[in-house]
Amino acid sequence: MNMANCRPARRWMMSEQFLLPGCSQSELQEFLLQQGEKPFRAKQICSWLYGKCEFDVMQMLNLPLALREKLRESAGSPRSQVVECAAGSGGTEKLLIKLFDGELIEMVLIPSPERMTFCLSTQVGCPVRCRFCASGAHGLVRNLQCDEILEEFYYGVKQHGALPDNIVFMGIGEGLLNWKNLRRALEVLSAPDDEGFGMSPRRITVSTSGYVPGMQEFAAWGRPYNLAVSLHAVDDLTRSKLIPDNCRYPISEILQACELYAEKAGRMVTFEYTLIDGINDDPAMGRELGRIAHRLHAKVNLIACNPVDGTFARPPEKRLDEFQKAVREFAFSVTMRVEKGSSAASACGQLRIKRTK
Repeated sequence: MNMANCRPARRWMMSEQFLLPGCSQSELQEFLLQQGEKPFRAKQICSWLYGKCEFDVMQMLNLPLALREKLRESAGSPRSQVVECAAGSGGTEKLLIKLFDGELIEMVLIPSPERMTFCLSTQVGCPVRCRFCASGAHGLVRNLQCDEILEEFYYGVKQHGALPDNIVFMGIGEGLLNWKNLRRALEVLSAPDDEGFGMSPRRITVSTSGYVPGMQEFAAWGRPYNLAVSLHAVDDLTRSKLIPDNCRYPISEILQACELYAEKAGRMVTFEYTLIDGINDDPAMGRELGRIAHRLHAKVNLIACNPVDGTFARPPEKRLDEFQKAVREFAFSVTMRVEKGSSAASACGQLRIKRTK
C-alpha cells in the first residue's frame, strides 16, 4: 500500500527549542544545568506542569522571577492560544486553537451526566480525507508536535476546571501517522507522580482510519490504551466510495491488525461506523458488521452522518433503527452515538473550515 500521499504535503522542520510540555524531570534537569540553573528546580517545574496542569511559566510562583523570565524566553509555553470558543447542543464546547505558526486546530469538551471527555487533534488537517468528513477537506498541513497536543489538553482543563474522565484522539488528523508525537503525549498523559497527568490508559482512546502499519506498531507497544477503528463499511467496494485509494487498506488487513492489537494490548477494539444514506446503511451490511464484531469480540459505535456541504446525507430515523437492530442480531455491544455540538459546527473540522475558507 502506497502511503506517500498520506504524508505531509511539505517538510516540517521540528523546532530545536526546548519545550516544557512533554519533557521529563531528567530532561528538564539537563536543560536547567545548561542554563546555569539549579537542577532541583526541575521537580518544581514538573509539579506545575503535570501536578497543577499549569503551562504558563509566569504563573509558577515558587520559581524566582528571573528564572521564570528566562524560561519564558528559552522554553516558553504555551505557544498556542484559544481564538474562539463555540458552545454546542448538549453542553459541548469547541475550542479553536491558533498555533505558533498561525495554523488552526480544534479540541472539544464533551460532557455527560457521568463524565467529561476531551476530544483532541493530532494533525493540522488530515491526509486520509474521508469524503464525508470536514477535517480533511484541505488535506494535511503538518503533524502536531507533542507540546501542541498537550496544550490542547491544557486548554481543556482550564475551560473545564478539572482533569477529564476520558480522552479520545478523534479530532483532526490520523494520529497513527504522527506516532512519535502521539506516543510521547500518551506517555505524559498516563505517567504518574509529576512526570505526567496520571490518567489510566484504559480511559484514553486512539482512533484510526485503519492505517495498518500504525496499528501494528501500536499493538507492539503493548500498552492497554483503547483502539477505535473507523471502519464505515463491511466490504472494500463500499469503503472505496468513502476513503480515497491512497489511504485505504483492505478490510481483511485491518481486521487482522485489530486481532493483533486485542492480543498484545489486552483491550477490545471498537468499530466506528458512520451511517450514510444509500451508501452503507443496508440492514444486510449491519448484520455483516455484527458478525465481524462478534468474531473479534469488538464493540460497535454507530454514528449518523453529519452532512458536509451537502455531499452525503443522514439516513432517516427508521433506517437508523433498522440498521442498529441488524447489528444487534450478532454483536454483543452496540451503541448509537448521541449527536452533540452540530449547532456550533462542533462536528470534527467544521469550525476550522469556516475560519480557513
